[in-house]
Amino acid sequence: MDRKLYIDGRWCDGLAGQTAVIHDPATGEPVGTSSIATASDVDIAVLAAARVFPAWAGMHADKRAQIMHRAADLIEQRIDEIADMLTREQGKPLPDSKKEIAFGVEVIRYYAEEGRRVHGSLRPAARGDIRNIVNSHPVGVVAGIIPWNYPVDLYAWKVAPVLAAGCVLIAKPPHETPLAIGMVVQCFADAGLPSGVLNDIPGTGPEVGAALSAHPGIHMITATASVPAGQSIMRAAAGNLKRLSLELGGQCPFLVLDDADPVEAAAAAARRSFSNMGQICIAVNRIIVGKAIHARFIEALVEETAKIKLGHGVEPGVLYGPVLNESVRTRVTRHMEDAVARGGKLLTGGTVPKGKAYDKGFFFQPAIVDQVPEGALATTEETFGPLAAVQVVSDDREAIRIANALPFGLAAYVFSGDLERGWSVAEKIEAGAVGVNVNDTSDLQAPFGGWKMSGLGRELGPEGLHAFLEKKHIKLRLRAGLHDPA
Repeated sequence: MDRKLYIDGRWCDGLAGQTAVIHDPATGEPVGTSSIATASDVDIAVLAAARVFPAWAGMHADKRAQIMHRAADLIEQRIDEIADMLTREQGKPLPDSKKEIAFGVEVIRYYAEEGRRVHGSLRPAARGDIRNIVNSHPVGVVAGIIPWNYPVDLYAWKVAPVLAAGCVLIAKPPHETPLAIGMVVQCFADAGLPSGVLNDIPGTGPEVGAALSAHPGIHMITATASVPAGQSIMRAAAGNLKRLSLELGGQCPFLVLDDADPVEAAAAAARRSFSNMGQICIAVNRIIVGKAIHARFIEALVEETAKIKLGHGVEPGVLYGPVLNESVRTRVTRHMEDAVARGGKLLTGGTVPKGKAYDKGFFFQPAIVDQVPEGALATTEETFGPLAAVQVVSDDREAIRIANALPFGLAAYVFSGDLERGWSVAEKIEAGAVGVNVNDTSDLQAPFGGWKMSGLGRELGPEGLHAFLEKKHIKLRLRAGLHDPA
């Protein structure tokens, strides 16, 4: 595949002519090329978006919804080819790629309908001749910054509410994984989306991300990124006080209370720790286990992890693939070795698998380190890779203290045999979402986002749409006498 930039309704080369070769992380083989944007391309995209914004904002919500539904239908029809490309450029197995794209389709359809439900209100007034009208209006030109770990899914999280709200979007797909997104953009074009409403310019954070964040013609930034990247966006966005929706990094704790089913909890922890090779913002980093069931839990966790078979994601039956690149392996190794050096015990994994099938890819055996002390890198930084650090606690109070000790608060998990106890602990966790006896915290109908340094604003649910709407109060005074009763 050879993809270009998409600006003002056409595919084009970047002004600087920069390109990147995209390689399969399982084999090292090239799977395509992509044009790479620069700051000059940002200027052109902003002009195109600003020009078409009044017409798109003024279009009836039903008409916008029809276009979005057609785009969702086309993505669904092309899901096999999009999923194949996603697997080859990102590494996740085909079943996970199809699941990701299918959820993205759901998001687009949800916001197509949610956009029809935006309404105003007539508020009470202190005087009989005054009427207070409160309306919602689209914020304007939005820039969306998308990460490489779930590129199609998180692209939908950005584009769907932005378009449904009547805003226009300049998207910066990740330069590491831009190809499947290009196929999704074509679906929007084929669905009849007007030129300039969606502009798509793959590029790097320091170049394109920084240009978008500082550009005076952009009114809002929505980004999924690391904490340092989010801080850079905030600083650059201050120039014209852009609105911000930032979903940033986490360091998610998984609490296993001493009345939990250790086998059930271990299976859930393994999947949430190692799915997509741990390259998930809500992946489990720290597993905090009650002392009374620690031994049985560890036994079950090691057994569950031992079942993981790595392979190329396009091969039948493969459920776990490579990490994205060498930098991920290096970071995971550093965190693992630091945990062991501080007294932790490596129980399984932590090596690069041997064999012809793995030699050219970025494979890494998922690792478990037990009895990792507080202060280790694996318990204080986001590993973003296949490593689970286990900590042992004496009671719920200690578990809550450790869970809340970091300046991050994206997601957390609590497993308990007593729902009331689990609920009580969940309410004390400082995070934007907590899963009780479930290892996933995202749901299309509910807001998703972080506390503390894990971000601000919310995606998904009605909140995800209203983030792109500004409130306007219109205060009317009626003509004298007309409002009085006869």
